[in-house]
Parts: sequence; C-alpha cells; structure tokens
Amino acid sequence: MRTSRIRLLAATGATLAALALTACEDGTGTEDEGAGSTSRPTATATTDTPSDAGKDDSASSDPTAAGGGGKDTGSGGEGGNTDDGKTDEGADDGPETRVACNGSNTTVTARPVSRPLNHMLITVKNTGSGPCDLTYYPVLRFDEMQWVPQPIEETKPQAVVGIDPGESAYAGVLLSAADGSGDGGTTGHKLAVGFQGRTPNSSGGPSAIPSLPAKGVYYDSTLAVSYWQQSMDDALTY
Repeated sequence: MRTSRIRLLAATGATLAALALTACEDGTGTEDEGAGSTSRPTATATTDTPSDAGKDDSASSDPTAAGGGGKDTGSGGEGGNTDDGKTDEGADDGPETRVACNGSNTTVTARPVSRPLNHMLITVKNTGSGPCDLTYYPVLRFDEMQWVPQPIEETKPQAVVGIDPGESAYAGVLLSAADGSGDGGTTGHKLAVGFQGRTPNSSGGPSAIPSLPAKGVYYDSTLAVSYWQQSMDDALTY
C-alpha cells in the first residue's frame, strides 16, 4: 500500500515536471514571437527599400548618363560629321569635271543661210552620254588655207557654252563682205572645224569635217567667225 503511494507520488512528480518543461518551452516560443514583433519596424523599413530603388539613381549621380549620348550625337563638331551625315571631306569636293565638245562626241554641220547675206551657220550637236563644253570660237580652215579667220569680239559670251546630250550650240560665219570690199575671194570645197581647249589656242580634241554644198562656199579676206553661242539667233546676229 505504501509502495503504491510512493509510485503514485513519483508518477505525479514526473507528470508535473513534464508539464513544467512544456510550459517553459511554450514560454520560449512566446518570447521568440515577441522578438519577431520587435523586429517588425525593421521589416517595414526593408519593405520601403524597393520604392527607393525604383528611382533612377544613375541619372542623378552620373551627369553623362542622360545627356552624354545626346550631346555627342547633336554636336557634330568633334566627330567631324555634319547634321545630315555628310563628312567634312565630302564638303570639300568640287564640281564634277566636264569634257570638251569636239569631233569625237558631236556631229557638226555647216550650211550657208539666206539671212544675213554671205553668212554660214555651224551647228554642233552633242552625241555623247554627258554634257560637254564649247570654249572660245571654232577654228576654221578651208581647203589648204594658211591663215586663221579672226573672231568677232562683240559676240563673246559671258560664260562657257555647255551642251547637254542631244542639244546643240552654234557659231556664225561671215563669209565675205556684202559690198565687195574684200579681196582674195575664192571658193572652198572642204572645211575643217577645230575646237579649242580651256586656254586660248590650245587643242580641245579632234576636229570635225562637215559636208559643204557641192558647188562649194565662196569666201574672201573678210572671213570671220563668231564665238560659240547657245542660240542660233545670237550666232547669226553679226
């Protein structure tokens, strides 16, 4: 009986000890939870951090981040480029080189006209693929003549006469004096039309040999030629 009581008391003590231990553990869990509660402001602060990170710190801290690229693109000075993308080297390029009109890229005709009297018209048509220029005046030679007809200075144009492909330019020829005052009159059956280069009396290329009327062309010592003209009327004015 006594032994049973002792066992009962021992069992009761063990139970109480177990309950106390459980209570102690529960108390520790409560304290941990309380510690979590005290750390909530820290958690709240951590939550606020993403909103601060959403700001573009690089734009405020790095002055070249926002304006650097745009400045380089728009300046155009340091890079040597213009706004339209052309380089300074391209801006120095001059106009394209133009070729001289001559017997190789034109067709030439020579025909006497009724008005004005004793005149002949020389027509040069550009048969090339690009524009060509006529400088000064044609150099004429009938047959084996040993002298060169002089130009009519009043017909000198303000600029070089240029001809586009398929277009024509002209020169007028005074063959003889209308009043018969010229001397050494003769009839020419062959005509060579020479072209000048960029400097006076220089060669501009191959000559042309236009056909003349079967009876030939009469001329005397007053033979003279106009400068190249853009229009037929200007060529026959003198």
